[in-house]
Amino acid sequence: MRYRTIGSDPATRREVSVLALGAMLFGSLTDERTSFAVLDRYVEAGGTFIDTSDNYAYWTDGGQGGQSEELLGRWRRSRGIGDEIVLATKLGARPLAPGTGFVDNPEGLSAAVIREAAERSRERLGVDRIDLLYAHIEDRGVEPRETVEAFAGLVAEGSVGLLGVSNHAVWRVERARALATAAGLPGYEVLQYHHSLLRPRSDVPSRLFPEGGLGAATGELLSYLGAEPGLTLVAYSPLLGGAYGRPDKPLPSDYDHPGTAARLAVLREVAKEADATLNQVVLAWQIGAELPVIPLAGASSVAQLEENLAAVDLELTPDQRARLDEAH
Repeated sequence: MRYRTIGSDPATRREVSVLALGAMLFGSLTDERTSFAVLDRYVEAGGTFIDTSDNYAYWTDGGQGGQSEELLGRWRRSRGIGDEIVLATKLGARPLAPGTGFVDNPEGLSAAVIREAAERSRERLGVDRIDLLYAHIEDRGVEPRETVEAFAGLVAEGSVGLLGVSNHAVWRVERARALATAAGLPGYEVLQYHHSLLRPRSDVPSRLFPEGGLGAATGELLSYLGAEPGLTLVAYSPLLGGAYGRPDKPLPSDYDHPGTAARLAVLREVAKEADATLNQVVLAWQIGAELPVIPLAGASSVAQLEENLAAVDLELTPDQRARLDEAH
């Protein structure tokens, strides 16, 4: 395994594996026995960075989520796992009632919610301190200062280490970080956005993002990442839910543009040259990027995890990387 550092403060920064493990479906669609087997193999291979959320996976049973955090808590206790594993979770998008969702009824990012939700996550995970806590989605009904100060308060009391943000407009990320800096408070240092070799259209509106997709790592966000050396991008859904390796799984409609075919063609060429799978090339492309990118990939079996782990040692040539970067 290879490692990189996230965070800048010596008191909270952590060294994590360059491949993060997504636990979204652990305890729901992925049963406990399989989830434990995947987690055990990940740690055996040197993996140290596990990601979840307080709302995972509410949509599987119409509830409010929490199954993933609860499973990770049981796994930690059964294996005697301590702070050698970095656990990241998120808050702000847990439905307030069963049968609702994060678009129409999210918990939000008020000071009261942040404190209460973080406490519930600590209890489910069985930890005294959450290593990395994200603001999961935007809450434009709360003043940014309230959110910034609430997160900073958790860091000050030692119940949270690093702070992160996901699915926010770049201008709102910068505004929150500027407020934190001006007040001498800890701010967001890890950005979690959807990022893969194939890029979706960013102008397609949705219920959550009426202006167009804010959850994808656009050129603007990548430019921001390059301009701020203290930031790290955690790339969720790097394998597009299995669409690269499964001909039966169609890409979402926002990938229906000329760039998709061109980038897929180059990806197939590079995979053949490297004697690797498409998934492995995509992960290696992210791990070896000039910008600090950590792919966050889930696995519903040990076999899937093994495929992903092999990407850590896959070295793309400068020519292969350039062709992947430039295909359009």
